[in-house]
Amino acid sequence: TSNGSAVYTRWGKKSCPKSAELVLSGYAGGSHYRHTGAAVDALCLPRNPEWGNYRDGTDGSKAYIFGTEYQTTGMFGKWHSLYEHDVPCAVCLVRSRSVVKMFPGRKTCDNGWQLEYHGYLMAGHHNHIAGSTYTCVDSDPESLQGGHTANNGHLFYMVEARCGSLRCPPYVEGREFVCVVCSLEN
Repeated sequence: TSNGSAVYTRWGKKSCPKSAELVLSGYAGGSHYRHTGAAVDALCLPRNPEWGNYRDGTDGSKAYIFGTEYQTTGMFGKWHSLYEHDVPCAVCLVRSRSVVKMFPGRKTCDNGWQLEYHGYLMAGHHNHIAGSTYTCVDSDPESLQGGHTANNGHLFYMVEARCGSLRCPPYVEGREFVCVVCSLEN
């Protein structure tokens, strides 16, 4: 922003770290994993939506937003227990910062950068029709209360390395990617 502040989304959490102010605590959402014309970005949707002019009911000639679920079956630690749970998100404001950036393949920030959070890189499944974006989901993820149903709309899967055109080493075949979100002071 022009006042020397920056805004970012903390995926997988309902709150912001102590260094940031909570702007919005909401629900992660996005396009359906099977829709060919899908939007690719995940959204942090407010818990208290407002509406303009509308007509209830779906008619097939619109774009759709679905809730996001963790697809983490067979994963390690807390991730396994979150399989098919709905994903929360928080929009966070950091003051006196000029840039916020997600760095894949890192758990720490370089000198001069401030850690906002670290986690695991997630995206849509490689075999799904809809495109997706790489999203950094907090390493201590939460879920939304009552959101444990396999609705299978917008889905987050762990991202792992595949060797070939990706150099191995330093990367390792089949290893899950970590990520970090860092901010730069003004």
